[in-house]
Amino acid sequence: MSTRILFVCLGNICRSPAAEGVFRSLSDKAGLELTIDSAGTAGYHIGKAPYGPMQVAAVARGYDLSDLRARQFTAADFTDYDLLIGMDVDNIADMKILRPNGNTTPVRLFTDYTDGSKTSDIPDPYYTRDFAGALQLVEEASAGLIAQMLDKKM
Repeated sequence: MSTRILFVCLGNICRSPAAEGVFRSLSDKAGLELTIDSAGTAGYHIGKAPYGPMQVAAVARGYDLSDLRARQFTAADFTDYDLLIGMDVDNIADMKILRPNGNTTPVRLFTDYTDGSKTSDIPDPYYTRDFAGALQLVEEASAGLIAQMLDKKM
């Protein structure tokens, strides 16, 4: 059975689908068998493709997000996934509100897997307009999480 990881942001059209696409690509290259998905804490964009400027920035870095569609995070995600990763502290707080009693599924901040010197959150490029910067942080965090997962397999 593969490890199941869910990436979560606010609307599921920028950061979390970028994390899903980047992490899937890098984990495939590393030979990890994982189930990867993304969701948003808000239901603003359910069924929509990732935001156009994020898709453009992702393609420029070699990632195709075009087949992804937004969905809303639910309490069931705590039992359906082995690890829940939020893009910022607000996402983490919103996720924990839905945690079922007694559930112990880890909820982590994505930047926990970076060296931590830049920021505690992955800034939302929908508002900052810095899609390349967000993708850079997503790549760094993805590489850190993959390295941690590979270390645990040895």
